[in-house]
Amino acid sequence: MSAWSNGSSNVSYTSFFLVGFPGLQESRGLLVLPFLILYLVIIFTNGMVIRTVVAHRSLHQPMYLLIALLLAVSICAATTVVPTMLFSFSTHFNRISLARCLVQMFCIYFLIVFDCNILLVMALDRYVAICYPLRYPEVVTGQLLAGLVGVAVARSTGIVVPVVGLASRVHFCRSNVTHHFACEHMALMKLSCGDISLNKTVGLTVRVFNRVLDMLLLGASYSRIIHAAFQISSGRARSKALNTCGSHLLVIFTIHSSTMSSSIIYRVARTASQDVHNLLSAFYLLLPCLVNPIIYGARTKEIRQHLAILFQRAQLQISTEKAQSLPSHREIPA
Repeated sequence: MSAWSNGSSNVSYTSFFLVGFPGLQESRGLLVLPFLILYLVIIFTNGMVIRTVVAHRSLHQPMYLLIALLLAVSICAATTVVPTMLFSFSTHFNRISLARCLVQMFCIYFLIVFDCNILLVMALDRYVAICYPLRYPEVVTGQLLAGLVGVAVARSTGIVVPVVGLASRVHFCRSNVTHHFACEHMALMKLSCGDISLNKTVGLTVRVFNRVLDMLLLGASYSRIIHAAFQISSGRARSKALNTCGSHLLVIFTIHSSTMSSSIIYRVARTASQDVHNLLSAFYLLLPCLVNPIIYGARTKEIRQHLAILFQRAQLQISTEKAQSLPSHREIPA
């Protein structure tokens, strides 16, 4: 299918070629190994923490289950992005249909918003646990937790569907080559012809409103939480409460700062090369997936202890297998 340069045709491309980091040209294949290693590290680190939470009944509590859910979302986000990214470095497997492109767009933004919504649920959980500790077991039940996660799913879907729905109605006749490694909204809109002002307005409004509302709710929750934590008379309990909040705040800062900085730079640094914009996109999509399990694995005492035991057992098993593989004695010749 041929594209019309004047953009006046009703003909629209139904498949596209993803060309991630176009400035590298033929050297793009060299990026496959580092991004593949990064993906495997994300799967391993997140998977280890999830396995630890699932395998130990002492960790079957709302806070740890929400951490496991957050890390499961990280695995899903990396799996949504990285395989397509690796194919975009090739000249033979980088074709993607419009339907698949829209599905990927929905998954990317749904998982980002769902990530932020889980952080809101975690903030509510910590608010009840620290501000009303005696009522915590009867308030934060499994039923309430399931309901809050369901609301988070519904809210994420409601935020993302209008953006993807409007994108599906656009005619793409400018080109069928996108210089990006994934089907992000603005990357796809660059290929459109006709008026897309509504798409841009809805996309920007949804993003700004969602971010501002989330930050206000998180700020209000954690200001109350920190204030209540300093009122705890027991120094040990106060330290534990502040340490837990510190882990959550680090994750919140990582997720929100990476997405906000990417959005700001994308709109301000318009003269920057496409490779720079692609690097920023990879940064905000993959950095939380890599950092979150490290933060929770290192700073959450209960998870850290179980991980340490797991690694000690693995090391002991390896040492035992090595010892068993060695000969017990030498044969003495007669």
